[in-house]
Amino acid sequence: MKKDLAKMRCLDIYLSRLSSEEYQKIEPLIQPTGQKVMPLLSWDIFSERYFDKLANNKKRKDWKLIEKLAKEFHWENDLEEIFRENNFEALVLTDLNQRIIWVNEGFSSMTGYSKQFAKNKTPSFLQGEKTAKDTKEKIARALKRDTPFTEVIVNYKKDKTLYKCEVKIFPLYHHKTTHFLALEKEVIS
Repeated sequence: MKKDLAKMRCLDIYLSRLSSEEYQKIEPLIQPTGQKVMPLLSWDIFSERYFDKLANNKKRKDWKLIEKLAKEFHWENDLEEIFRENNFEALVLTDLNQRIIWVNEGFSSMTGYSKQFAKNKTPSFLQGEKTAKDTKEKIARALKRDTPFTEVIVNYKKDKTLYKCEVKIFPLYHHKTTHFLALEKEVIS
């Protein structure tokens, strides 16, 4: 029994030091041996991987939906590169008038607003008294230029607490711009 515990501790330590790519390669090889499986001794090691997998699954789900919409609207953007090169918590898809068509679960987690509440509103419903007028004007000008841009804006959550939000907006186009995709994350200043 002590030998088995020592082996499991060693395995936990070994697995915790692997990169995500290395772990994915050996994951299929890690199988119970037919003996009674003991709970992990290092929950923190397991939980880190578990929550990483959960986040990756949510992002994969978001990607699949955006990919489906890209086919429907014939967007010509390299969306795979956009998702690969940019970190985000929330996704917001709007039409040309900046009316929200879709938001992901990350948006609801970040802002406290439900997907249904956000739908058909403009992102300005997140703004308030400390949202800088010049930042709003910069965003409006950048949207008219039809080029990707990044801006940090002060927004407000449903509970009225303010947060700084980094917004990366990409015009989505088929011959001309048809929609905008915003990748958002809360930033600490």
